[in-house]
Amino acid sequence: MAQTVVVKIGTSSLTQPETGQLALSTIAALVEVLSTLRQQGSQVVLVSSGAIGVGCARLGMTDRPKSIALKQAVAAVGQGRLMRIYDDFFTAMQQPIAQVLLTRGDLIERSRYVNVYRTFQELLQLGVVPIVNENDTVAVDELKFGDNDTLSALVASLVDADWLFLLTDVDRLYSDDPRSNPDAQPISRVQSIKQLAELQVQTGSAGSRWGTGGMVTKIAAAQIATGAGVRTVITQGRSPMNLLKILAGEAIGTQFEPQPRPFNARQRWIAHGLVSTGKLILDDGAVEAISNAGKSLLAAGILQVEGEFESHDAVTLCDRSGLEIAKGLVNYSREELQKIQGHQSEEIPIILGYEGAETIVHRDNLVLSH
Repeated sequence: MAQTVVVKIGTSSLTQPETGQLALSTIAALVEVLSTLRQQGSQVVLVSSGAIGVGCARLGMTDRPKSIALKQAVAAVGQGRLMRIYDDFFTAMQQPIAQVLLTRGDLIERSRYVNVYRTFQELLQLGVVPIVNENDTVAVDELKFGDNDTLSALVASLVDADWLFLLTDVDRLYSDDPRSNPDAQPISRVQSIKQLAELQVQTGSAGSRWGTGGMVTKIAAAQIATGAGVRTVITQGRSPMNLLKILAGEAIGTQFEPQPRPFNARQRWIAHGLVSTGKLILDDGAVEAISNAGKSLLAAGILQVEGEFESHDAVTLCDRSGLEIAKGLVNYSREELQKIQGHQSEEIPIILGYEGAETIVHRDNLVLSH
């Protein structure tokens, strides 16, 4: 059955751990699998790390650079070389590819988000495999995805994928780090992200010497992807053939069940494209109205305003305990909200001295959290 599949491969799977040199046999096997999926009619997107690792190897560097400027320079060296290698392998399979470099800013601004969405649609309809990476050469800290696990989840949400595969250096998720704890239990299926908290998974920190993402980022990525209705799998990157086996129904790796897809494209953008710059703490009545009655947020229900934001920025809506219940686009700045919080809508023009929106966050600009 034709499906849309997003595959993310990490630096730890793409490179030899001892030397940082590319693991060409893994890349060849991955390209073969992705080309097979394309031949079977599936749409395929590859999110590939490795530009900094490849750049380091090309320049004879033995350690990953620390400063942003040096990382960006090394990524610029590595990205071209990485794409050339992919192009050589995919060309051998008669499979056209495209390079897509993104920053978080491309997904924050609505017009750019729509433009990226259309580009992906055109590429996939042309039968091309887009190869996606963060645009490390220009990204600044506040506009970085942080890691390619997050990037791959946002891309999976953007293209409305059926599957997201996170290829890593362990075969699945464990209750503890199996490299240091021989009693760590494998986890093959996760019904909900809440289940992970119950399992108290000790997911460790950053991965290999060359990579940036540990299990923590993979679980965060699974949360984004499954929330957008994308089935997510963590599996061994050194065995790309596992992808075909998993798609055929074999129980390999850890599978995260997708949540129902309540989102349209605009809601997906609000939920996953935008970064919250503020937080509104709501009273119980407002929480009930938003969560169960599908209503907009009014000023009367706001107890506390946190963060620095302007009108039309994204904010997180929380209950009294600080638990996130929704995310939305706010109609007022922080300064304005601090003046009108707790007041009735008809009082807003008197307090501010001008007519403003009746709602603080309109229900059309609001997405409930899971």
